[in-house]
Amino acid sequence: MITRLAPVAAAAVVLLGSGSAQASSREAVPEVMAALGDSISTGFNACGWYVSCTSRSWSAGDNAEVSSHYLRLSGLGGAIKGHNRNFAVPGSTSEDLMKQVREAVAAKADYVTILIGAQDACKPTEKQMTPVATYRRRLDAALQELRAGMPAARVFISSIPDLRRLWQVGKDNPIARTFWTLGKICPAMLANPGSVKRADVARRARVRARVIEYNREAAEACATLGPACRTDQGAVFAYPFTLSHISKWDFFHPNAQGQRVLAAQTFKNGFEWLDMR
Repeated sequence: MITRLAPVAAAAVVLLGSGSAQASSREAVPEVMAALGDSISTGFNACGWYVSCTSRSWSAGDNAEVSSHYLRLSGLGGAIKGHNRNFAVPGSTSEDLMKQVREAVAAKADYVTILIGAQDACKPTEKQMTPVATYRRRLDAALQELRAGMPAARVFISSIPDLRRLWQVGKDNPIARTFWTLGKICPAMLANPGSVKRADVARRARVRARVIEYNREAAEACATLGPACRTDQGAVFAYPFTLSHISKWDFFHPNAQGQRVLAAQTFKNGFEWLDMR
């Protein structure tokens, strides 16, 4: 999520050229869907104090306020109603994706959403961030496992939000700065939130660049699955979110309004679905 900055345009070009274009034909509504990823996909802090709110997940939630992928698909008919699974786990990194994929296969999910990577970047220090090659290797392995277990499954991969955008919209808010500092929230990006010293500015730029690299690799990994996989073409990364979209419980996770934006941005940039009503 970011506004008018040159690197965003570059990232969008990569994603657009990744083989993630819309399918020419509409897809039948899936029978079972599964959300994979980290705390964003569990709706963490979207309904209460430091709890997952899976009903408000942008992907598999059933809360009307969010209008998730699941509810939008349910509105198109088919047999998906009641078959929304959420295997995302707060704190997960790309290393944890394989376990979640195996759970999705066991559930016979024929539509899977993936949003993973924020926690690969949100480490105590820059040096501890997941290397790009490692991130890609883990995604490739997970997608291969999913294809082997559910050959006909359709996969949607969301871009990771722009973490520096979070710093930009919250840096002048004393409460946000306090939460970030005392809670040690995403230190690689949010440490010393009030500082504009050269070293801190450069560090934030490098962390943001790492997120762009993760998004590029995820789009390229998706392209290896051909038309069975779609990305949001950088829509989530590029979205100009504000503090009104962020939970006041931690000034980090999307609140219900933020989850609604995630659902809208990802759904409209994903598959085209057949109205089966």
